[in-house]
Amino acid sequence: MPALHPLPHTRTPTVLFPTAAASAKYVAKEIDKLIRARNAAGKPTVLGLATGSTPVGLYRELIRLHKDEGLDFSRVITFNLDEYLPMPRESPHSYFRWMHETFFNHVNIPWGNIHIPDGTLALDEVDAFCIEYEKKIKAAGGIDVQILGIGRTGHIGFNEPGSPRNSRTRKITLDSITRRDAASGFFGEENVPHQAITMGVASILDARRVFMMAFGEHKAGIVYKAVEQPPTEAISASFLQEHPDATVVLDEAAGAELTAIKRPWEVGPCDWTPELTRKAVVHLSLTVKKGLQKLNDDDFRDYHMFELLREQGPAEKIGEVVFLDRMATIAPYPAGKRRVGDTESGRHGEKPTHGSSSPTLPLSVSPALVGSDKSESKTILVFSPHPDDDVISMGGTIIRLVEQGHKVHVAYMTSGNIAVFDHDARRFVDFVDEFLTEFSTSVERPTTGSIKERVYKFLDEKKAGQADSEEVLRVKGLIRATEARAAALACGIPPEQLEFMNLRFYRTGTKTKDPIHAKDIEDIMALLRRLQPSQIYVAGELSDPHGTHRTCAEAVFAAVRKLRGEEQPTPFDVWLYKGAWEEWEPHEIDMAVPVSQDVLERKKQAIFRHQSQKDKAMFPGGTDRREFWQRAEDRNISTAKIYDALGLPEYFALEAFVKWKEG
Repeated sequence: MPALHPLPHTRTPTVLFPTAAASAKYVAKEIDKLIRARNAAGKPTVLGLATGSTPVGLYRELIRLHKDEGLDFSRVITFNLDEYLPMPRESPHSYFRWMHETFFNHVNIPWGNIHIPDGTLALDEVDAFCIEYEKKIKAAGGIDVQILGIGRTGHIGFNEPGSPRNSRTRKITLDSITRRDAASGFFGEENVPHQAITMGVASILDARRVFMMAFGEHKAGIVYKAVEQPPTEAISASFLQEHPDATVVLDEAAGAELTAIKRPWEVGPCDWTPELTRKAVVHLSLTVKKGLQKLNDDDFRDYHMFELLREQGPAEKIGEVVFLDRMATIAPYPAGKRRVGDTESGRHGEKPTHGSSSPTLPLSVSPALVGSDKSESKTILVFSPHPDDDVISMGGTIIRLVEQGHKVHVAYMTSGNIAVFDHDARRFVDFVDEFLTEFSTSVERPTTGSIKERVYKFLDEKKAGQADSEEVLRVKGLIRATEARAAALACGIPPEQLEFMNLRFYRTGTKTKDPIHAKDIEDIMALLRRLQPSQIYVAGELSDPHGTHRTCAEAVFAAVRKLRGEEQPTPFDVWLYKGAWEEWEPHEIDMAVPVSQDVLERKKQAIFRHQSQKDKAMFPGGTDRREFWQRAEDRNISTAKIYDALGLPEYFALEAFVKWKEG
């Protein structure tokens, strides 16, 4: 656990942890200490609680403290921030139900001590309820610790942009971005309520202590605005700057845009490690729009890099070191050459690179990272969290690996079935029904209760936002599986080299997932033992909006650590790719695989094979409405343009990877 010195240059004290799990443990420990102290004094502890994906780790850790370390919640009183309106308590989307299933059912808080805004009220009853809610908070002695997340509009609770500093518990109309972010949990934006009841900004600021938690790179931009820019009604979280004891708790991804993290040389003296040097010089090159080898001393002086210039200068030397370092990342042969005599120019007309032939590579990159001239065919294993992440994120690299003679296996870790529209399920069962009618002579078609009749009946009666039946989930899972086979074949991978793992944590039928199951990790270990891969590729987007990538990655990492702890571990490199939402920063990249225009077109065709995700995906992620193939194409071309801007060889497109550093 890091020393908890708030980051410089933040208006609200902000602490950073390596992971969301470490952040959650810190907040849980602070709550644990308070509850134990108040219990010892015979006094209650009043907690203000939040919902959503952010506090899940905190609640799980508090449950563990209760069960394993005897933390007693019998004197705890809780007040939740908000609830949708209207919202029946039994609905799978209600915060009332979510809080009980996620937390209250697992600890010993008395039922009468739990307070949650009532989403079942008639509109003319809401105002009186809100006044009474404020009175109950005051009667309990006020909130001791308030837990918050932050929405992408900067809201805390449901205090959307425009919420005044003096606002109290009230009814509010939800922002369109907030509703869009909630759409995946409701199986469509059209099912998300337009209104909610929320505690106000003043209600939150009355708490004696506040922890605002934020995890993931998709929160980095709004976190920066909330903690480094002046308070404003446009971002209700920014009012925490005025609180006497508020702490913002982040993982590394959510803190990425903060000045002390993104440009630490601007806030004080730095330890100019090779990694920080690379980050700073790449940033400088892109800022001044000069190639790495064109930077001069004045560029360093003008952008707060005096110390770096004094320690490692002159500018020409620093620029050349970073240039050679970034050159070494370019890998036309990501798993090594298969045929002796192949040239570095590759098979698709890309410009040559001398990265892997440099006699001595600077900074932290070695030739082992970018391929070698070994001639043997290798086994490659790509882990794909959903059935389309492989081709969206690294389809070009997969095509190159296959063309270069390597045997590529893909392990689809989840079914992806909740991301299939109902109309696609109807279409496929209709096809099966017609197929059996027209072409099957050996299969006896049931006259009643056929799969089509059962699926149609369920979908006809399905309520807005209702989770699918097990049978419908199976149909939707088959749709994703057949699409994955078609997409893999477009990349040159035959069906027998595909693994459909259907990990247990995903099998909830809803967006909310269970923790990773121990058997899931065992299944991954068994697959690695069976295939004996030379390389594995993993979705390294640990903060994706839906959480599945993070869980899948953590499961793979756990399996790899266990395997490496065995007496005769199988050596393999672990490479991380990004999902559909983000790309690695240019200074982070350890391997950049050139993708020609022809290969990129083949990659797009593979993405098109996922027809249930084409034109409109159920869960596109955030506010980006582009199709997945558009995101992939733009990202790969953009990465190549960044390399070109740094003065590196020009390619049509690049796919980027980071080597996993076990820790």
